[in-house]
Amino acid sequence: MTPSERSYPTTKSEQEWREQLTPEEYAVLRQAGTERPGTGEYTDTKTEGVYACRACGAELFTSETKFDSHCGWPSFYSPLAGDSVEYLEDRSLPGRPRVEVRCANCGSHLGHVFEGEGYDTPTDQRFCINSIAMTLRPKDA
Repeated sequence: MTPSERSYPTTKSEQEWREQLTPEEYAVLRQAGTERPGTGEYTDTKTEGVYACRACGAELFTSETKFDSHCGWPSFYSPLAGDSVEYLEDRSLPGRPRVEVRCANCGSHLGHVFEGEGYDTPTDQRFCINSIAMTLRPKDA
């Protein structure tokens, strides 16, 4: 199910999303694309704050749960709140099912979550999130 096929608190037509987002943001957030590893602005960021959905502004993750996974994308071990993201089965890669993570407020694609891969985190999870899908709101701003 694509974001436009489901009802979310924040809804816009695909034309409205195209007008609001850059082509690169649209490709990731609305078409479930992925930015190239190591290219995102928040991959190595240590700034304290809250990461919000770039499409709708909903708060998703905090810097307190961000960790260095060395996977090429910003990684978190837990969302800000259990209901801030939603999970969908992703079978887009043959033979490698994954769990897609979307913004629960607008349905935008954020990335994927991986479990049980030996991460030294409180949840044993890695939320691998595209930088282009988020905006960092610094703590002291």
